[in-house]
Amino acid sequence: MIRRLWLLFAQATTLALAILFVLATLRPDWITPNSLPGHSVGALMPGQSPSQASVEAPTDLPSFRQAAAKAMPAVVYVFSRQNQQTPRHPLYDDPFFRRFFGEPPGDSPRDRGPRGSGLGSGVIVSSDGYVLTNHHVIEGADQVQVALSDGRRASARVVGTDPETDLAVLRIRLESLPTIEFGEPGLLRVGDPVLAIGNPFGVGLTVTQGIVSALGRKQLNINTFENFIQTDAAINPGNSGGALVDTQGKLIGINTAIYSRDGGNLGIGFAISADMAQQVMRSLIKDGKVSRGFIGVELQDVNAAIAESLSLPAAEGSIVASLQPGGPAEKAGMRVGDVIIAVNKAPSRNTAELLSLVAALSPGEKANIEVVRNRQKTQLELTVAERPQRD
Repeated sequence: MIRRLWLLFAQATTLALAILFVLATLRPDWITPNSLPGHSVGALMPGQSPSQASVEAPTDLPSFRQAAAKAMPAVVYVFSRQNQQTPRHPLYDDPFFRRFFGEPPGDSPRDRGPRGSGLGSGVIVSSDGYVLTNHHVIEGADQVQVALSDGRRASARVVGTDPETDLAVLRIRLESLPTIEFGEPGLLRVGDPVLAIGNPFGVGLTVTQGIVSALGRKQLNINTFENFIQTDAAINPGNSGGALVDTQGKLIGINTAIYSRDGGNLGIGFAISADMAQQVMRSLIKDGKVSRGFIGVELQDVNAAIAESLSLPAAEGSIVASLQPGGPAEKAGMRVGDVIIAVNKAPSRNTAELLSLVAALSPGEKANIEVVRNRQKTQLELTVAERPQRD
């Protein structure tokens, strides 16, 4: 009896599996449950075509389509043009020179437009037409045009530029402008996914994906004031001024530079933090320039050898190499050889930190500078001047 029941069960199971196999091969839509998460490709909403369902349906694969779709309309192409040409250096006509140093700026179609024109990117950050981009994208330009992803074009007015952070603000006059939302770079962590959006090599709006490789990169000698987000998302010539966005499509950085031996992407790109970009943008819109503090000193980082010779407890701080005659520091009694270790009680471990601390001071403000002189700490009070504008 038990043997007969077992044979019936085995035969029924075999028959059911055979039927399931045939259906799975010939009519899989009959056995795919549309209600299962991630498997709703075959399910149609009322009024939806099959092609729409296949594009819009969710899948099990990770996708940043929503972040890209949210941010892309606000990323624009920036075309700049110089009417007067810079004289061409005769070395550029030497084949030996060109072999080892490549094409001069403006000669290579990969990173420039027609002679005297430049290609870059920008980001629309307000509905009244303000566009963030890089200073080097429009540097020396006589004419600037902006093209949107929807095909519209407009002449752009340069509101202001800040060469020391490599940022610039443009303004265009068009109706119903798409804008991007600012994110919070302070919440980023190494390993977070990011998207870089721009116009590389002038081929058109392009999205690349990567991760945050490092935060707070400084002392790269790219800009005077640096606070870079490093990423391995592909950034190439033409991406400059474009958007680095998080997985919500919010702006966390302005793409500005790459580390490269040949001009192509090597997986090391840098974006200016959106926090810094916002601060600079507000100043440029309000005053047409960025006012920063200045104390009139030439500085050098304290290294191990300097620290040992001056009997300092650690190789930290900035040693004064020279003073501007009649400048704030000289008037306050600062001397060559003093080691600056703090500004208004905020520690300064190197020259980059000191520059940032001083730049954040308002011209005319009183500041307390702590220095080490002859192994003794000394407090100096000075009146901050305005940092000269760099051309």
